Amino acid sequence: MKFIKYLLLIAISVLIIWIDLPENYKIGKYVVNPLNLNLNIFGLTINKNFTTHLGLDLKGGSSLIFQADISHIKPADIQDALNSSRDIIEKRVNLFGVSEPVISTSKTGQNYRINVDLPGISNVSEAISLIGKTAQLSFKEMATVDEKTATTTPLIDLLTHDTGLTGKDVKKATVTFNQQTGAPEVALSFTDNGSKLFANITKRNVGKPVAIVIDNFIISAPVVQQEITDGNAVITGSFTTDEANKLAIAINSGTLPLPVKLVEQKNIGPTLGASEVRKSVLAGAIGLLAVLIFMAIYYGRFGLIADMALIIYGLISFAIFRAIPVVLTLPGIAGFILSIGMAVDSNILIFERIKEELRLKKEFDIAVRLGFGRAIDAIKDANITTLIVAFILFNPLNWGFLPQFGMVRGFALTLAIGVATSLFTGVVITKRLINFFYKLN
Repeated sequence: MKFIKYLLLIAISVLIIWIDLPENYKIGKYVVNPLNLNLNIFGLTINKNFTTHLGLDLKGGSSLIFQADISHIKPADIQDALNSSRDIIEKRVNLFGVSEPVISTSKTGQNYRINVDLPGISNVSEAISLIGKTAQLSFKEMATVDEKTATTTPLIDLLTHDTGLTGKDVKKATVTFNQQTGAPEVALSFTDNGSKLFANITKRNVGKPVAIVIDNFIISAPVVQQEITDGNAVITGSFTTDEANKLAIAINSGTLPLPVKLVEQKNIGPTLGASEVRKSVLAGAIGLLAVLIFMAIYYGRFGLIADMALIIYGLISFAIFRAIPVVLTLPGIAGFILSIGMAVDSNILIFERIKEELRLKKEFDIAVRLGFGRAIDAIKDANITTLIVAFILFNPLNWGFLPQFGMVRGFALTLAIGVATSLFTGVVITKRLINFFYKLN
């Protein structure tokens, strides 16, 4: 049993190191790249590349400035419409694989603008295409295929046939609530032409699913129970009330709450510059080395064990960053370095508790057990409070009175991952290493 446990630990360690490898890393004459997964399991394709994603300040990208047309908006509604447009654009570029965009609104004279900075996008025409895609509602039905294809292809991949019914046929979209579950929904009321199209679609698809698609993404695919002739439909999904409201706004407007026009486009380099990035990395490396030396000198063998745990912590955290993936900006790196301090702090609390028990003439194995037990509450409280702060900074619910900027969220995300990982390594890994080197049970 112990052999299997050690074998499993070795396999996990190799996997983590493989994910952490830089691209085109050379071992002798062999070139090794990070782990890439290309799997097909029961028709589900998994294609995952474990690479490091850098943010706008470290890698550069594209900067786009859109001017909003407010001529048909009441003055009292301008700011809400502008904010809704910003949120829809941010969601859109995230869905298309651009992580951690920097999107903000500004006013110059009487002109209202939306500024969009996209990290890693150097092709400006590609960036414009991402933003310019229409938030279009459409309905799709199952394509006609042979029996073999129908049985081997996932249902979601068969819902590709365009029915001709689009957002142009929607008279109005409103937010309603399901009478049974209370969940928010988006109710659609069709025009006369849309009602006829929808009746024909439901008539020929009784017992079959019909996909409701927004921006080429399937929101839901309900099975038609009967022909629907009253010209009404409901979009259901895992919506919050705010998300349902934004979806209704996007459908009603056809694209965005405000028409926007591109007025400026340019490629931008890393905002920090290569020399500043090198200095930042060097400062982080010096700080980490200083911590490792201090722990080794002050705590002796315990300190060396803490250093090993800290290195393991770094490898695990970086593997998680690549697996999610996390877009690394300088604030994000700062959050990671700050979490290193939390990881060391956990070990210091544990070691000081163990030293207290040893001063009370306790046996070493008893002192270790008691030291871990008495330090865990303080470690847990410190890490949980930091995670709460990280949650507030990340603002996953997009509350208007909290930060909503990409780089602040990057700092919060790396800090949260680092703190959660440090809690694991500080308590579990450090304890296992002490038991191993001191031959404790």
